Amino acid sequence: MASLAPDECWAKLREAQHGVLATLQADGSPHLVPVVFAVLDQRSLAIPVDTVKAKRSTGLQRVANVVADPRVSVLVEHYDEDWSALWWVRADGAARVLEGADLAAAIDALAARFVVYRQPGAVTGALAVDLARITGWHA
Repeated sequence: MASLAPDECWAKLREAQHGVLATLQADGSPHLVPVVFAVLDQRSLAIPVDTVKAKRSTGLQRVANVVADPRVSVLVEHYDEDWSALWWVRADGAARVLEGADLAAAIDALAARFVVYRQPGAVTGALAVDLARITGWHA
């Protein structure tokens, strides 16, 4: 059992298909939601706001939470019945709502990673998570 080096953490993030985004609600309680993401560079992740998955509203709680308090964590992990194959990576940082050219770049990165996002209008917005710390562990 050992910690993952930062470059190993980034490699795991690039391979992971999904994770869990944790934001803070107005009352300080955590709000967790499963998300897909794309690695933008060695410092940030793009998380889509899309029209592909069913939602009650386009005004997502995670976006409202980030606008009020940008502190977030993203957790990705791999479980296996062979516990020697277990690992996790946690990325902590500040999130922001993307606009303009930054949003276009995020949509391109997401579309390159996920075929479903290549449809026009599939991604209507995105959050960037600018990472301050990345940690990980493996068995």
